[in-house]
Amino acid sequence: MKPDVLQLKALSPQLEAGLEAAYTVHRPYRAADPDALIAQVAGKARAVVTGGDLGVPADLWDRLPALEIVAVHGVGLDKVDLDIAAARGVTVTTTPGVLTRDVAELAIGLWLALSRRMVTADRYVREGRWAKAERLPLARRASGRKVGILGLGQIGRAIAVMAAPFTSEIAYHSRRPVEEVAHAYHPSPEALAEAVDVLFLVTPGDAGQLVDAAVLKALGPDGLLINVARGSVVDETALVAALANGTIAGAGLDVFEDEPNVPEALWAMENVVLQPHRGSATEEARSAMATLVLANLSRHFET
Repeated sequence: MKPDVLQLKALSPQLEAGLEAAYTVHRPYRAADPDALIAQVAGKARAVVTGGDLGVPADLWDRLPALEIVAVHGVGLDKVDLDIAAARGVTVTTTPGVLTRDVAELAIGLWLALSRRMVTADRYVREGRWAKAERLPLARRASGRKVGILGLGQIGRAIAVMAAPFTSEIAYHSRRPVEEVAHAYHPSPEALAEAVDVLFLVTPGDAGQLVDAAVLKALGPDGLLINVARGSVVDETALVAALANGTIAGAGLDVFEDEPNVPEALWAMENVVLQPHRGSATEEARSAMATLVLANLSRHFET
């Protein structure tokens, strides 16, 4: 008998094919009545497969008495209640490492696109404004600026490596100093923001709201904010206000507080580059993530 698996969201074709081959897969998001499907399989679903952006809804834990493992397609755990999982002996797995380079690449890309006004210039060409000789505001040089990284984990370190050719000054803040790195450590997000020109956010989603109005003010009117962490680490209302009134120069955002609902005030801003949470959205990363999810499930059920 194949173990029953509850898949909570659409995932890559590779992963879904692998799940179909090894398990009896139930997909409530495709069902006409999702609650009825969950009720039908609740007593036999031994695994949940989900994304880091969705996790496990709070009301689902009590409905799955046979649950043994939650396999997260991603690295975020802020939407999986680890206390409940531990109390019930439920294993929780993620896909670390395989998406590190891809998220770091997007963070650097957001920085360059924002500094050089690439998205604005793209629209300028597409809308025929170049041919009309309309004025296009000058961009800013990216190289030579001081870089700060809030959260020096695997992705934060990858960003530091990729940013190094552009700057000789890299600083960071994390829960504690990292002994094996030479970058300058700052004791708080506000102190880090005050010391740098570009602030990359790469903290876990459960770190709390680390960037508020005070941090944005410290970053200053020439500062850029790049967020590839979670929308929850930023006071989004304060960020919109800071972008509108010039408290900071701009922001590159891949994540938001209430995805996929992005504040409409950001849509028309020329000093913002927006992405739909695509840090790991490369063929290479998604393939490796699918392989790791399947391996995590396989190891669990084999042992």
